[in-house]
Parts: sequence; structure tokens; C-alpha cells
Amino acid sequence: MDFFYIGVMSGSSLDGIDIALLKQDDRSRLLATHYIPMPEDLHAELLGLCSSGVDELARAAIAEQKWCRLVAQGVQTLLEDQNMVPAQIRAIGSHGQTIRHEPARGYSIQIGNPALLAELTEITVVSDFRRRDIAAGGQGAPLVPAFHEALFDDKKDHRAVLNIGGFSNLSLIESDRPVEGFDCGPGNVLLDAWIQSQRHESYDKDGEWAASGEVDQALLQKLLSDQFFLTKGPKSTGREVFNLGWVHHHLFQLPTLTPEDVQATLLELTALTITESLQSAQAITKELLVCGGGAHN
Repeated sequence: MDFFYIGVMSGSSLDGIDIALLKQDDRSRLLATHYIPMPEDLHAELLGLCSSGVDELARAAIAEQKWCRLVAQGVQTLLEDQNMVPAQIRAIGSHGQTIRHEPARGYSIQIGNPALLAELTEITVVSDFRRRDIAAGGQGAPLVPAFHEALFDDKKDHRAVLNIGGFSNLSLIESDRPVEGFDCGPGNVLLDAWIQSQRHESYDKDGEWAASGEVDQALLQKLLSDQFFLTKGPKSTGREVFNLGWVHHHLFQLPTLTPEDVQATLLELTALTITESLQSAQAITKELLVCGGGAHN
């Protein structure tokens, strides 16, 4: 029997929402996708919820409804494009939008209101993917290694999958043991934040601005001294640790740098923490598959 599912994902970059239609028979097949760019006002609201502020609970509830209605519209568009109706879909898997992630303190918070999404779409919604793992002592992140294991389970050894979104994470796949996965550190999150603050652009397309600068070794070494990079996996992180304030804290201790040199250094930080994470966790890697928005940088 064939089953149809819809997956909804909105990552830490806050740049948009991906919706996928899949068919499940003897294997999973991707049938169609729909992408919704994140509206500027909602992006600002969600970003504001990633740090403490006034009236957070009410603001989160309002942003959650906006996000949920946006997803419901996207699901409807996707189904209409495929000449399908809600009754044909067995379930929607909706991760929601992470606004806080602190597993060391026992919590990870995603907003997304699965009950409202189920009502709006008339489809069963499955959600809350992280908290059980955290309750059992895990990190609750990254989620993608389980998918990578299912997708690339062809008994090949020494394979790694690198996902570069707001944060970068690795999935290490071996035939004789369960998949391992962990966050390496910032992916695009600091690069996006810095160019937004300096040039009012949403992201550094193709890494062009970073390429115009030079890496400052003094700044790079200060950034690399963060405890997160000194800790072995499994580990995960979020905007609670790596944000614009974190960058300014380190810049304050150094002579003035040009904005493009800072961007080049942040890019080097992403690249270096990825390579060092891979080398320390998996000494031999025969194949590295790269995905996520950062693959284009």
C-alpha cells in the first residue's frame, strides 16, 4: 500500500519554510516541494524570540499562529499543484520553529501549534521531535542524522554528510554501528547576522563579501577559544551561544577591523570548525556529501 506524507521544516537561518510531499511504498520518494520565503516581519519576530525580552509568552503565541497559518497555506498550495486533497495525506511531520535550544538546562523550545495546523489543513500532524531525546539525556539535535542514515544506508563505510544551515552539523555513517551526529558550530548564522548589521543584506551571496576580506588570526583564535569548540560530541548549540553579541564581545578586545575582514574570519571559523570536527570524530572519510544553504557559499 502506498502512503503519502508531508514534511515541514523551518531551520535556524529563519530564511524560509520548506514543504515536501513524499510517497512511501518500499522506499521513500520525493514527489514535490514548495518553498515559502519568510516574511520580513515574521523573521524579525522569530529572531526576537531567540533571546529574552518583554512579554515573551504572548509574542511567541502570536508569532506561532502567523507561522502556522503560513505553513497551512503552503500545504494547500502544494496539494493543489499536485491535484491532491487532504484526505490522501496520511500525516504531516512538522518540526516547528526553534526559538530556544539549551539541552544542558533540559529544554528545547519549538513553536508551531500542531493542533492549529491539523485544524487548518484537515490532516493529522506529528510534531515535538526533540523533547523525548532531551528527557533521556540526549541533545535533541541535530535531527537530520536519522534521515541521513535511512537515505544512505547502503553499507558503505567512512561516509560523512555535512549539513550547513544556520549551524553546521555532521552525520557519520558506518556499516557496523549506529549513525553518529553532532553540531560543529556556526554555519551561516554569524555570517548572516554580520552582513545584516553592516550592509543590511540578508546573506553573503556566494561568500563574495567574505572573499573580499582577509582572515584576522587574532580574532579567529579568540573565537576558537569558546568552550563549545573544545567539547567533544555529542553536542549541539544555538543562537543562545552564537549570536551578534558573541562576535562583538570578541571584537571589543581587539584593534578595529574592517567589516569585510570580520566576515572573512567568521567564514574561516565555519570552515575550520567543520574540518576539525570531522578529522577528530572520523579519522578516515572516503566520501563527504555536503547539503544545506551553506553548500553554495
